[in-house]
Amino acid sequence: MIDHLSTYALDYDATVAFYDAALTALGYARNTNMVAAWDPDFPTRRLCAYGPGGRPVFWVAEDKGKHTPRHVAFVAKDRAGVHAFHGAGLAAGGEDNGKPGPREHYHPGYYGGFLIDPDGNNVEAVVHEHP
Repeated sequence: MIDHLSTYALDYDATVAFYDAALTALGYARNTNMVAAWDPDFPTRRLCAYGPGGRPVFWVAEDKGKHTPRHVAFVAKDRAGVHAFHGAGLAAGGEDNGKPGPREHYHPGYYGGFLIDPDGNNVEAVVHEHP
């Protein structure tokens, strides 16, 4: 059901140090580090992720604001599911935060659609298509 989720950090270095220690104790290593150069509002935003077997499941994203919404991505079966999620969410009062489409900057085969829920959280449906 859940593909991945994110939390946001106002003090990125301290938050990453915390999760490096706490999640390592559970056997999960940091496996992804990147900078959100594609984001025109915050192109220097740092992100990292943790998870089993090199799979990025729990993300930490640097945030410079005071409001730190959450991000949850739900697994879709296919592209049609991503479109159905996005359309139904819009019809139910969600706001578009990224129309369904490929997001190659995450990895080849990443296809997702994003909404802002009524509480301001970023929710997504995603399918990972592997050639």
